[in-house]
Amino acid sequence: MRLPSLARLTAALLLLPLLTIQPAFGWGSDGHMLINRIAGAALPADVPAFLRTPAALDALEYYGPEPDRWRSTAEPELNAAQAPEHFIDLEWADLVGPLPRRRYDFIHALATAQAAHPDIPMTAEKVGLQPYVTSEVYERLQSAFRDYRALVAAKQDTKPSEAEIIFLAGWLGHYVGDGCMPLHTSIQYNGWTGPNPNGYTTEHRIHSLFESTFVHANVKLADVQPLAAATKPTALKDVFADYLTYLRHSNTLVEQTYQLEKQGAFTGAGTPAGKTFVDQQLAAGAIELRDMIYTAWIKSATPVPPYSGN
Repeated sequence: MRLPSLARLTAALLLLPLLTIQPAFGWGSDGHMLINRIAGAALPADVPAFLRTPAALDALEYYGPEPDRWRSTAEPELNAAQAPEHFIDLEWADLVGPLPRRRYDFIHALATAQAAHPDIPMTAEKVGLQPYVTSEVYERLQSAFRDYRALVAAKQDTKPSEAEIIFLAGWLGHYVGDGCMPLHTSIQYNGWTGPNPNGYTTEHRIHSLFESTFVHANVKLADVQPLAAATKPTALKDVFADYLTYLRHSNTLVEQTYQLEKQGAFTGAGTPAGKTFVDQQLAAGAIELRDMIYTAWIKSATPVPPYSGN
């Protein structure tokens, strides 16, 4: 796979609003592209230089919304298969107990828990698979980095490997970006359901208002980049556990999101509190993505045990 030239990337970005026919998801294109660019620009110097070039940053930015481009009625099987990977309703997911590390173990656990919760649709399609696709794409990236190291050691051409790594890092960024958007972690994803003593909105517009409309109108890279730069890159010890902690923190902010919406924080120019909240969450996504890419690079140096044939 060849990376698009800077000119082609620029043209694609300009045409994207015209070409994208499905509604926005995640952070919308603006938020996802911003998270990916900031994360790539913040990678430390010991990450291979090809991943920090201007062309690589353009590509990382372009790939940020990629999984949302797959959510079209023109590709119905693809849309249906990967739609649950953009969210996880932790209120329901936690009914299975501690979340298993593997996708199919989680799916089996949901089926087992269904009998105890007949009033809740305990299926992957309804509960979501967000941490699983994220960890799987992360491991793809780690594997690709390991292959890159082997090519360098063998003094072979690394260009195809570099292109793969940039794509995988950009793809990973989409899901990490979804994870810092609080409404992607909750049953309260687009209008409050159930008991509502605080009178939060029940209209199905808070999701796009918060993540797309407000971000497009009010957030700039220069607003978010300093927040991400305030932390140093960190190699994570346990990527899955760290990512769950990250998701759970986002989930603690669900009610705050509704409180801010009620105060008009995301309407028009919004309020300072709303702007700060959005900037902080986008920065959190960029920090998590930066650290996951960095961790994939560091851990790719660990030799793989010989295949046992089992």
